[in-house]
Amino acid sequence: MVERFKTCLEKYFPHGPKIEFVVSVSLVILILVMFSVKKTVTISVDGKNIKTVVFSSTCGKILVDNGVKVGPKDKVKPSLDSKIKDNDKITVMRAVEVEVAVDGKKFNIKSAEDNVRNLLKSENIKTSTLDKVYPSKNHSVKKGMKIVVTRVKVKNVKESRPIEYETVLRQDTQIKYGTRKLLQEGQKGEKETVTRIIYEDGKEVSRKIVKEIIKRKPVQKVVAVGTLTSGNLSRGGSLNYAQSIKMRATAYTADYQSTGKRPGDPAFGITASGTVARRNTGNYSSIAVDPRVIPLGTKLYVEGYGYAIAEDTGGAIKGNRVDLFFNSGSEANNWGVKWVNVYVIG
Repeated sequence: MVERFKTCLEKYFPHGPKIEFVVSVSLVILILVMFSVKKTVTISVDGKNIKTVVFSSTCGKILVDNGVKVGPKDKVKPSLDSKIKDNDKITVMRAVEVEVAVDGKKFNIKSAEDNVRNLLKSENIKTSTLDKVYPSKNHSVKKGMKIVVTRVKVKNVKESRPIEYETVLRQDTQIKYGTRKLLQEGQKGEKETVTRIIYEDGKEVSRKIVKEIIKRKPVQKVVAVGTLTSGNLSRGGSLNYAQSIKMRATAYTADYQSTGKRPGDPAFGITASGTVARRNTGNYSSIAVDPRVIPLGTKLYVEGYGYAIAEDTGGAIKGNRVDLFFNSGSEANNWGVKWVNVYVIG
């Protein structure tokens, strides 16, 4: 190159020492120019670094001069038309082939993006925050990998649903056994439900009730069930009753031996209910009971004694035991102690 330059100068300056001077100055200038454009550059191709000396000024020209071909999907940093300075680095990322499955289709594409997120963006494949991407968007792009985008949609469905009413059975001692009587008609309630349905690529994968609002409460259906039983008494006749209890029956009177009270005492002859103790063979008589078994005020029929009302209590009257009131001690003694059927009639 220098010899050619010298020959060119001799053509225009053929004589004298002047030519030597011009050649020397020109060579110095040429060397200075060459050193001014000379640069040391690192070229990195898929992570492999090559350090080279170049005289070109643009990225693209430097790559061509060094035999580095750039494909249409390869990524180059800085850009091909960028000016390169001394000690700069040029990075070339080769595009690799990957498979993308989305919206029922599969695509084989080449990409030099560093992760799945950027690959989808560069290919204009938009995803929502609900969509599923596998591998994840932060995953590095590798040759031969398969990327699957699953479209996810959520739909909330409102619907009105009935609330079934419940049936309540109430025992009624005034109604014959086995008989039923409607006391209150039931009414269905109403509720509004919100069901969340999830679809993946158009197919339902789950549904779940996420909200319920009671619009109208149901009304119970109330039915009375008769417990009154009709039975034959041991001495003839029949009786309608709600319950029959086998009980130990004793007898007492209003005298001191039975109650510890004498005539003139304000409580003499008075029951625990505040009534006057009585024996009424044609009607209801007073008897003492355990209120935990038979509540005070309950009407009864005592076999061998007759109709009675539970009006009195006693310290020894516990459990399945009754104490029958008589007007005289002789009647009480004649009764003694017996096991009898006691019928609850009201």
